[in-house]
Amino acid sequence: MKIRVLLYVAVALIIAMIVYVDHELDKQITVPAEGRIFRIESGSSVRSVIAKLATSGIIETSPIVTRAYGLANRFMGTIKTGEYRLTPNMSLRDVLALFRSGKVAQRQITFVEGWRFSQWREHLGNKEHVKQTLDRESDFAIMKLLGNDGVHPEGQFFPDTYHFPAGETDLSILRRAHKRMQRILQTEWQRRSAGNLLESSYEALILASIIEKETGYQPDRPRIARVFINRLEQNMRLQSDPTVIYGLSERFDGDLLRVHLKDDSPYNTYRHRGLPPTPISNPGRPAIRAVMQPAAGDHLYFVAKGDGTSHFSSTLAEHNEAVTRYQKSGRVENYRSVPGVEQ
Repeated sequence: MKIRVLLYVAVALIIAMIVYVDHELDKQITVPAEGRIFRIESGSSVRSVIAKLATSGIIETSPIVTRAYGLANRFMGTIKTGEYRLTPNMSLRDVLALFRSGKVAQRQITFVEGWRFSQWREHLGNKEHVKQTLDRESDFAIMKLLGNDGVHPEGQFFPDTYHFPAGETDLSILRRAHKRMQRILQTEWQRRSAGNLLESSYEALILASIIEKETGYQPDRPRIARVFINRLEQNMRLQSDPTVIYGLSERFDGDLLRVHLKDDSPYNTYRHRGLPPTPISNPGRPAIRAVMQPAAGDHLYFVAKGDGTSHFSSTLAEHNEAVTRYQKSGRVENYRSVPGVEQ
């Protein structure tokens, strides 16, 4: 009789413990509205993680729950090392399931359309949570690590926002951006307009990088692409300011002067015919698509109007008149050269 009573009591206690633990597991955690990053170190156990959650003020539970849950749920799998984002709507049960899933928190890094590769490297180097492995590597050494030995790095990386877990290397992020640029460039190259005189996707990338720097106004990009393609077809110099600025590199202080247009850099399209030897920036998809599918027309010139848009002309006389109207009138404060103007 006593044994039976003791057995009933033991069963009742076990049931009560299960109900209590279950109730504790369903309690919502305490984190800020924007969430909180919680890191699990290598070798951590479920019990130690629950204890750390408690000491961090994320949960309120007793050591009994820690021991009971750790003992009863060993068969459910191990928790994974890494950083996890906890949100206010989560319960302890949700948190532990997240830790077992290995779905670590994702950081993000954004590369702006038109940035040079030097800006990419600086941005990566300053980004918290990115593992730095390339600080002592040259640009060409990086391209070799990416499997493109001898390829100039400019224009080889697709500007976008990339997500990554803490500790991902700078090389890994660059590899993803490089592969994405290759995929997008080839996709757009296959969709290029009939009769496009550019001989390779690399030539298209070079021209797209120029258009990316010429204007941020999307409706004008296919028209500017047409201007440059028409000029290439007629063996006219492109006369693009951004190429000159790229060639000047650190010598450019923000003001483009007439003397700069005489610089002997291979990127000076006022002195040299054809495309510059490499891209001058990392262009986005709209600029790439504008080159592959340029607007129709016989325009050979364009000039900035001072409001972000451009005026297009087919003859030098019309163009010079537009220059007088939009630039020499004082609407554009800084000197800006434009295709077709004699320097």
